[in-house]
Amino acid sequence: MILAAGLGTRLRPITDTVPKALVEVAGVPMIERVARRLVADGADRLIVNVHHHADRLEAFLDGLAGALDVEIAVSREGDGPLDTGGGLLRAAPLFRGDAPFLLHNVDVITDIDLESMVEAHAAAAGIATLAVHERETSRFLLFDDQGLFGWENAARGASRTVRDPRGAVARLGFAGVHVVSPEIFGLVTETGAFSIIDVYLRLADEGRVVAPHDVTGAFWIEVGTPERLARAEALLATARSPDG
Repeated sequence: MILAAGLGTRLRPITDTVPKALVEVAGVPMIERVARRLVADGADRLIVNVHHHADRLEAFLDGLAGALDVEIAVSREGDGPLDTGGGLLRAAPLFRGDAPFLLHNVDVITDIDLESMVEAHAAAAGIATLAVHERETSRFLLFDDQGLFGWENAARGASRTVRDPRGAVARLGFAGVHVVSPEIFGLVTETGAFSIIDVYLRLADEGRVVAPHDVTGAFWIEVGTPERLARAEALLATARSPDG
């Protein structure tokens, strides 16, 4: 599933008239970059949630499905964006439910080894596996020997933990890519618009494993602001990314 329903407020004024997912990076819309990468790695069906300029994005997805020879199912969030957790829950009926699935932010361009991530998820036997890395950021996820147990936002002086740490603690930046077990749909009790990280933390508190998968060193950039868009354009011009 590609999470593409956000308003993209940090990319204004571009996103005043264009859905964030269709903002071009080096001439290619972000959602096309992510979709092509997922299909190249073996995905034969994609789910995309939409809200902002939904009609325009859906029309693009219709054409993209034909170009990539892949089924694309659309989950509409008509009343307003539901955040990562609410968006996933709304799309639940569209999932096959027979195997773990990838959840990928539309504004993340990366060459993370997705196959190894899926394998790591199977080995961890948890509810979710999160791609994380060491990078300069003010927002961290907190992991210990048993997995996720909290988060920290240094810029706001805020933090949250659901239990005392057990063993060594790692503060890692989230890379916006998850592998999730389909059992999660029967475990979500939250409603409305909510973050999937809040679900993960509640489940971690209940004893479920949410494991880290360190992707430090992989090509990665989040295209969330005009400055990051310009940086992504410059990086892709050097052909560092295999899907550029």
